[in-house]
Amino acid sequence: MTGDTSRDTLLSGLERRLGRRFLDRALLELALTHSSWVHENASAGLRDYERLEFLGDAILGLFVAERLYRDDPAASEGELTRRKQGVVSMPALATVARRLELGPCLLLGRGEEASGGRERDSLLADALEAVLGAIYLDGGIRAARAFVKRCLFSAEGASRRSAAPDRGAKTELQELWQARSRLTPRYRIVATTGPPHARQFTVEVVAGDRVLATGRGRNRKGAEQDAAASALLQLQDP
Repeated sequence: MTGDTSRDTLLSGLERRLGRRFLDRALLELALTHSSWVHENASAGLRDYERLEFLGDAILGLFVAERLYRDDPAASEGELTRRKQGVVSMPALATVARRLELGPCLLLGRGEEASGGRERDSLLADALEAVLGAIYLDGGIRAARAFVKRCLFSAEGASRRSAAPDRGAKTELQELWQARSRLTPRYRIVATTGPPHARQFTVEVVAGDRVLATGRGRNRKGAEQDAAASALLQLQDP
């Protein structure tokens, strides 16, 4: 997998965008390996990025909370919580992942590939957290903190995101659709797959009797946000 020349070139480009050359390239490869790829290549004995995602999520929460705490000594707990939610929200993390061009580097199964997984907010956000976990294991806490500072607290808009948290795709879709039709979008689970420790929810967002879009996520809330984000993208198409 990593010996392929084109794959090596792809990962080298990603390392440049991440600002880190991995001492253990296998960690980066693991951070980009989705469970769908593992399931379709079961005989290879591969692992997916979910454990790294778990680690990266915890590290990200710590660094963002620390930065917000230091930046505004007068902010209340509630205000800090709202700002943190804005920085680490799924849409915000997916935006960073797209800027880093994580999507083309992911190892996905055929079904996930066909359903547009490389552009799905929930998947991109999860992969970004996994990459952060890999950076931490490869380079330690300083390398991980530097990555978060550069990618999430850059001058390009992190201060704006932290001061005015993302309202979320569901809220934006509801406001847009109600302005158009006075209908309130609703969400329904159409499928639940995977083992108990790695559930995958599939949700449809519906307005009246019209299905606006479908989303996936590791919990119902994430799947609903993903469906709302997909609906917004479709509504923006000319």
